Amino acid sequence: MSLSLIVHVDPELDLERGEGLVRRLRGELTELDVVSVAPVAAGSVPEGAKGADPVTLAALVVAFSASGGVFTTLIGTLRDWLDRQSGRHRISVTIDGDTIELERASAKQQQELLDAYVQRHSGG
Repeated sequence: MSLSLIVHVDPELDLERGEGLVRRLRGELTELDVVSVAPVAAGSVPEGAKGADPVTLAALVVAFSASGGVFTTLIGTLRDWLDRQSGRHRISVTIDGDTIELERASAKQQQELLDAYVQRHSGG
């Protein structure tokens, strides 16, 4: 199973700092029990995703096992990363053509959206 994600960093952040944030996120994702975390070739956009905008720094494809709760852990890692950031970053996550956009929201709002999204894609 795989998903694609696009990291949109705060438009007020300089490019070098934004790239550093994305590298750290990618590092966190590779520490999970995933098969791979690979960048999407420049100029291409993951299937089902909206076109890249000027503040998009990273498009990644994450391959993972459909069992063992990896998907839930992966989504939680993305949410935690966003919560630790002070800027207006957001992450678009697409799986099977279904996209959810994660950004800083109240914990309750974000959890409700994430629970519904995870349920749709974890067979539960």
